[in-house]
Amino acid sequence: MTKRLAQSHPGDATKPRTRIQKRNRELILDAALEVFSRNGYRGATLDQIATQAGLSKPNLLYYYPSKEAIHRELLHGLLDTWLDPLKAMDHGGEPLEEILEYVRRKLQLARDFPRESRIFANEILQGAPTILPDLEGDLKTLVDRTAETINGWIKAERIAPVDPIHLVFSIWSLTQHYADFDVQVRAVNGGADPFPGAEQHLETLFRRMLSPA
Repeated sequence: MTKRLAQSHPGDATKPRTRIQKRNRELILDAALEVFSRNGYRGATLDQIATQAGLSKPNLLYYYPSKEAIHRELLHGLLDTWLDPLKAMDHGGEPLEEILEYVRRKLQLARDFPRESRIFANEILQGAPTILPDLEGDLKTLVDRTAETINGWIKAERIAPVDPIHLVFSIWSLTQHYADFDVQVRAVNGGADPFPGAEQHLETLFRRMLSPA
C-alpha cells in the first residue's frame, strides 16, 4: 500500500518524481506505518519516523512538512484500501456467496495489513478528526447501497432476514479484531497463526446465520 501512496501523492501530480524521490516517499510512509501503529498518533514523532526510515529529519521534511501530512496521506490511502472489498461485491451475484466472499476479503486485509488496521482503529477512537467527512460521505454512501441490495435479497427470500447495516458492522468487527488485537489473539491461540481457523469459523457462522430456512 505504501508504494501506491508514494507514487500517487496528491498536490504535485504535475511534477515528475525521480526514482530516489519515489523510494524516499515509500520509505517514509512505511516507517510512519510502523511508528503510528506502535505508538499511536499522539505518541509518534517526526524524529521517530525519520530514524525508522533511515533518513535525516531535514530530509524527511523535504517530502512532508509535518507529522499531520504523513498521517493524513496514510489514512486516505488506507480508506481506499478498506473500501475496495465492499466495492467488489457483485450486487447481481449469488447473495450468500457474495457476502461470504466479502468476509474473506476483509479477513485477508486484517492478515495482510495489520499496521494499517491499527492506525485506522486509532483514528476512529480519537473521533476520526482526519477522515470523518469520508466516513459520513463515501463510506456511508457505499454501505447504504450495500444495505439496499441486502434488503432486496432478504425480500426475495434468498438470504435469511438480518439488519443489513448491523451485518456489515459485524463483519468489520469480527475480521478486524484479528489485526487490532493480534497480540491477544496469538497469546490465547498458543502463538499459532489464527487466520486459517478464523476463516473457517466465520464462514460457518455467517453461512448458518444467512442461509434461508
